[in-house]
Amino acid sequence: MPQLNPSPWFCFMILSWLSLLIVVPPKVMAHLFPNVPVSKSLEELKTGTWNWPWL
Repeated sequence: MPQLNPSPWFCFMILSWLSLLIVVPPKVMAHLFPNVPVSKSLEELKTGTWNWPWL
């Protein structure tokens, strides 16, 4: 059973994981979010009762 011999594929697996771990995280961390949070105004919001037309 050649699958039990790790010699041919183990090095390739380790190198591929290392390359993914080196390349992908900087690209993900460099992503900018389009909506920047804005501070709310200090003005109080006016809340009142709703006029439901069917009641």
